[in-house]
Amino acid sequence: MAGRNVLVTGGNRGIGLSIATALVEAGDNVVITHRSGEPPEGLRGVRCEVTDSASVDQAFTEAEEILGGPVEVLVANAGVTRDTLLMRMSDEDFDVVIDTNLAGAFRCARRAVKGMIKQRHGRIIFISSVVGLYGSPGQTNYSASKSGLVGLARSISRELGGRGITANVVAPGFIETDMTAELPEDRKKAYQATIPAGRFAQPEEVAAAVRFLAGDDAAYITGAVIPVDGGLGMGH
Repeated sequence: MAGRNVLVTGGNRGIGLSIATALVEAGDNVVITHRSGEPPEGLRGVRCEVTDSASVDQAFTEAEEILGGPVEVLVANAGVTRDTLLMRMSDEDFDVVIDTNLAGAFRCARRAVKGMIKQRHGRIIFISSVVGLYGSPGQTNYSASKSGLVGLARSISRELGGRGITANVVAPGFIETDMTAELPEDRKKAYQATIPAGRFAQPEEVAAAVRFLAGDDAAYITGAVIPVDGGLGMGH
């Protein structure tokens, strides 16, 4: 299972960084994308703006040169938020989030399958969110973009499943990050009270689900939504 060529978009921080690190530790050849700065220490990176098809194509070309072959596993993680109430949300607020989170994932998947089809093997993993199925006030744009990834994965599964390509979705819930660490203690407790598991997830727990879906043991799993949310969104 190890030694696969992997590209993780938005792998320079947060959940993306945890995923990239976990796959490197598993022995995979990993390249991340980042929009600015330098990649984290120990990781190889290429610049990419997922809202631009030419940038996506260039990033894949550079990644394939670094990896020495086509991308076998794509983890589409890059995303943005522009949270505000529906009545206050501008067209730009909506369009930017959809263009990055949903259309950006589409652009990366479209480019990735070129090599996967030739190899008759590939893994595409979209990083969604519990709010994509559960909903969240003030996040109509973000929720819509993350929900759309489910339809994208399932359509890819039906279109390319016979060519050895799987497409799945991982839907994290509340994750222990720098942002959640700064929440007031009473608000943390209020959030945790809604989660059956009674705690936030560690980023490594999301990475473990991705690592499984990327591997040989998940060859017969496609079009699935894997929640890593402590039960918050169950039933959806």
